[in-house]
Amino acid sequence: MWFEDEARVGNKGRVCHRWWLRGERAPGRCDRGYQSAYIFSAVRPATGADFTLVLPRVNAGLMDLFLARFAASLPEDVHAVLGLDGAGWHDPRALHVPDPLTLVPLPPYSPELNPVERVWLYLRERFLSVRVLADTEAIIDACCRAWNALVAEPGRLRSLCAYPWIIKVSS
Repeated sequence: MWFEDEARVGNKGRVCHRWWLRGERAPGRCDRGYQSAYIFSAVRPATGADFTLVLPRVNAGLMDLFLARFAASLPEDVHAVLGLDGAGWHDPRALHVPDPLTLVPLPPYSPELNPVERVWLYLRERFLSVRVLADTEAIIDACCRAWNALVAEPGRLRSLCAYPWIIKVSS
């Protein structure tokens, strides 16, 4: 059982928690530009395994690319069930789903069921907030550095994603 989600990362800034003087506004950076990139990630909560791509846009064609590369990364004798939200580019009629994958849509308006949402919160809190990056390429590099720092911490991805009900269902 795997879970997939995408996160937009850009220069718009994000509200995050910072210690600061009472009554004063903490400094934060924000750019009014519209440059961004998307982190596509599939995580297996039971083991902490992951497959991630950082892409400049999000659409059905790039979701196809993600699914094809994800399926190619799986061993030949493995079939993966991939839980995902109801984003417009997840419509199975618009996608070419590879044979070793089965897409399972999660109920609408229930991000708490997708453990990858907690990963985005962690990345934004620790690595991707309060910074302005020069261009889309710099945003992609920052996303890659943040993801690599996350997976370099042993057990961090599993601790973020291993909800008790998922472990129960997966075992």
